[in-house]
Amino acid sequence: MYKNLAGRAVLACAAACFFFSPAFSQTQSPKAPLKIGFVYVTPVTDAGWVRQHEEGRKAVDAALGGKVQTTYVENVAEGADAERVIRDLAQQGNTLIFTPSFGYMEPTLKVAKDFPEVKFESITGYKTAPNVATANARYYEGRYLAGIAAGRMTKTNIAGYVAGFPIPEVLQGINAFALGMRSVNPAAKVHVVWLNEWFDPPKERDAAMALFDRNADVVAFHTGSTAVMAAAQERGRMAVAYHSDMRKIAPDAQIVAVTHQWGGYYTQRAKAVLEGSWKSGNLWGGVREGMIRVGDFGTKVPKAVQDEVLARQKDIAAGKLQPFRAVAADVRDNEGHVVVAKGAQLNDEQILKMNWLVEGVQGRVAR
Repeated sequence: MYKNLAGRAVLACAAACFFFSPAFSQTQSPKAPLKIGFVYVTPVTDAGWVRQHEEGRKAVDAALGGKVQTTYVENVAEGADAERVIRDLAQQGNTLIFTPSFGYMEPTLKVAKDFPEVKFESITGYKTAPNVATANARYYEGRYLAGIAAGRMTKTNIAGYVAGFPIPEVLQGINAFALGMRSVNPAAKVHVVWLNEWFDPPKERDAAMALFDRNADVVAFHTGSTAVMAAAQERGRMAVAYHSDMRKIAPDAQIVAVTHQWGGYYTQRAKAVLEGSWKSGNLWGGVREGMIRVGDFGTKVPKAVQDEVLARQKDIAAGKLQPFRAVAADVRDNEGHVVVAKGAQLNDEQILKMNWLVEGVQGRVAR
């Protein structure tokens, strides 16, 4: 009798241990969310470069919900401040960190060496490491399309361009804009003002006003605020919005917007980390990949112009149009040198090393 009771006790204990052990509990702890950090070079404003990356962060939250926990730090200067912030994010347990500014590339690489288990995405950078991927967009494709709209809309045949720094990405945009403009208006010229700043609204505004004083009736820009758009609205001139749709700021001035779409890429990369399939790499996507889009036309833009721009956008997506392809004649720089021979086109390596301004651009590459 005692033997049977002992056996039953052993069985009962075994059953209890089976059902209530952590390995077999039906109330296992949920997996901790993937912590993702973003570093922004300017404050988060209503429109502009940082706004588009903030929209990308929100897209990750919307797509992945409780699987992720995202955070951001805004208004972080490139250089030592960036390294400190990136390092802090890694120490706080973020295992995927996006650093979307060219000047963040070196600080990102530096921190990545000390945190090999963390994945880093250097946006607009070009140097990779085993745990650092790079990505950028072919902004120049949108610039070419915006140039077509500007070439059709200008009355003075003079466009202005407020530019941040003379890096290849900015030069690509200026040249593509000029080529697009002159493809429909060979008399058009583009005047460039260099700021050597990404975000300085008063300087951006002053530069735009100076260009308007030089008879530019349409202006484009590669800076981080909406100041150029506001200046165009104030002066009754036309402007090309960049990064974001800026019709709220310049409802009468905006003719078209070149917008950046980061949500899809950010979500894809977060999913890769969650699935364990993330790998370092280098993506350069454009209209075809949905990373660049031109549209958001102003009310003053005729439908024929809108249709023309959208048709050329489809051509770029289909590979039929390449802004740096010389179709009818040689493409020359503004010092008269042939930079693309007739029938040829620049390859990616040549585009990424661009250090010249195309014919029709009034200005020099600031050194």
